[in-house]
Amino acid sequence: MKRLLAGTLTAALVLGLTGCAEPADEPLTEKPVIYLYPEQKTAVSVSLDYAGTLTATYPAYENGWHVTAEPDGTLYDEAGNEYSYLFWEGESKPDYDFSKGFCVAGADTADFLHETLAEIGLTPKEYNEFIVYWLPKMQENPYNLISFQSERYTDIAKLDIDPTPDSVLRVFMAWKPLSKPQTIEPQTFTPFARDGFTVVEWGGCEVK
Repeated sequence: MKRLLAGTLTAALVLGLTGCAEPADEPLTEKPVIYLYPEQKTAVSVSLDYAGTLTATYPAYENGWHVTAEPDGTLYDEAGNEYSYLFWEGESKPDYDFSKGFCVAGADTADFLHETLAEIGLTPKEYNEFIVYWLPKMQENPYNLISFQSERYTDIAKLDIDPTPDSVLRVFMAWKPLSKPQTIEPQTFTPFARDGFTVVEWGGCEVK
């Protein structure tokens, strides 16, 4: 039986909704992307049990995603179309935990994310894609309060993956902008080992 190593980290970023997203009463779970890294070419099915409303998916989520995954993470659908990852976005009413985290000056956001995401276990490709999505929303704020979520996120966005992965890392950042620095107990992270069929997800939420 395969071992399921759940390295679950989520970073909840709280900031007013910006960019192309319309203002909403419910926080937007933005751009969770799911990477699949099997040890050999494998047909994989992924289903998402989300306690909210999906607002966008790519490729289209139709009773789950059904793809063929290569060891380098390249995905193909049944029509042969190629993807780098599975994307989804949705609205929900989460209660994210900000009891621990980090208060980071906006100008220091890029360096902070680079160092912290690498420590959590993302590869350069993964954390660079994370940073280029979130940095424009955060770097102009005087400060950002950042907390990486675990069960507060995974309990509302459950993944069912077949075949069962050996290693799972889910990084979800909750954050909000601050005008002044705030004292907060720092988070610590358990090292993540990529062993066998590995699944990695990252996303975030701008909390008002």
